[in-house]
Amino acid sequence: MLLFLISCFSFFLLSKSLSSRNHRRLKSEWRLLSPWFWEGFSSFMVSWFLKDRLGMSFHQLPSIMSLKKKMRLGSYNVENVEEDKMSLLDLPELTLECILERFSPAGLCSMAVVCSSFRERCTSDHLWEKHMKQKWGKVIGGAVYREWQWHIASRKRPNLSGPSKQKGFLVSLSNMWPFSWFIPNLQSSSNQQKKSDFPADSIMSWYLSLETGKFWFPAQVYNRENGHAGFMLSCYDAKLSYDSKTDTFQARYSPHGRLTTEENISWDRLRVPPVDTPSYDLHISDSLLDLKPGDHIEIQWRRNTEFPYGWWYGVVGHLESCDGNEDHCHCQCADTVKLEFNQYPASSRWRKTMINRKDHREVGNEADGYYGGIRKLYKEEEISMWKRLWPNQVLE
Repeated sequence: MLLFLISCFSFFLLSKSLSSRNHRRLKSEWRLLSPWFWEGFSSFMVSWFLKDRLGMSFHQLPSIMSLKKKMRLGSYNVENVEEDKMSLLDLPELTLECILERFSPAGLCSMAVVCSSFRERCTSDHLWEKHMKQKWGKVIGGAVYREWQWHIASRKRPNLSGPSKQKGFLVSLSNMWPFSWFIPNLQSSSNQQKKSDFPADSIMSWYLSLETGKFWFPAQVYNRENGHAGFMLSCYDAKLSYDSKTDTFQARYSPHGRLTTEENISWDRLRVPPVDTPSYDLHISDSLLDLKPGDHIEIQWRRNTEFPYGWWYGVVGHLESCDGNEDHCHCQCADTVKLEFNQYPASSRWRKTMINRKDHREVGNEADGYYGGIRKLYKEEEISMWKRLWPNQVLE
C-alpha cells in the first residue's frame, strides 16, 4: 500500500517538471480520468481495509479511511478540487456495518466509547449475537438466559451499574485479556463523554458479565471434583464463573451441609443441561417403553434423599433369563429393565440395578443410594462424550 502511495506522489512531482505545453495536455487528460480514478481509488482503499487491516486499533481508522481530496463530478475543473476529510461515519451504512461485523468483542468495546454514534452501533444486539454464539453457545442454554433476565430484574438501576460504578465495571476489564488494551482509551475520553454506560439488557452486557466472571451461570459439569473416583462418569448441576486469565471455570455445586467448589474446569467438561428438571426433582422419563439391551442411558442418582441428583452414565443390559442372543431376546417386552454401570467391577453394589419400566419412581435405600428418572441417549455426540470420559481402569 505504501508503495502505491509513493508511486502516486511520484507521478504528481513528475508532472510538475514537464513543459507548459505537455503540462496543459496532461492536465486535460487528468480532468477526464479523475472521476474514475478517485472512484477506483476509494473502492481500493475500502476493500484493502476490509481484507487486510481489520486487526488495527480504532485510532488508526480515521487516517486510513480519510480521502484527502474529493472531486466534484458536476464540474471537471481542477480548481474546484477541495480538500476535505472524510470520517468513518461518512461511509455508506452497509460498508460501515460490514466493518463493524468483523471487529472482535474488544474492538467493539473500544469503538463504543469513541462517540455516541458508535456507542449506539457497537452495542446493538445483532453485532454481539455472533460473538455470544461462537464463544458461549455450547455451554449456555435457556436456563442461563432466564437466570440472566432474573439477574437484570433484581437490580434497582436500569443500567448495568450506576453512574458511579460504571467506570469501575469497565476498568475491571483491564485485568482481563483481551479487553485490557482499550481501557486507557476509555479513561482518556471520560472528560469528553460523561455517560459511557451500556444497556443492561443488551447482549453486549450479558457477554461482558460472562467474560468478566461477574455472572455465575447454571450448567452441568462432567466428573466433578477433578475426576474424583466417587463421581466418575457423572454430570452434576453447578453455578459457574469464567476466569479469562486461565480460560477455565470455577464451580459451586448444590450444597448439602458445606458448600463444595472446584477450580480450573476446562470447557470440554461443561454442558448445557439436557432437561429442565431441577437437581432436587425426579425427572419424568418418556422413553422407558423404548429401552432395549445395548441402549445408552443417563439416570438420576443421589446418595440420600437430602442430596441433589446427578446424572450417571450406563447401558441397558440383558436380563438373567436371557442368553444375550439378539435373535431370541425378549428383554424389551419385559416389565423389568436391567441397567449396568460397567465402570464398576462385577462385585460392586453399584454395578447394576433393576427398574420397572411401567411403574418407575425413585427406588433405592441408604446403603446403595437412590435412582431416579432416566434419559435414553439418541445423539452420537452425547454417547461419544461419555466414552471419552471412560476411566483408564475399573473403579473400586
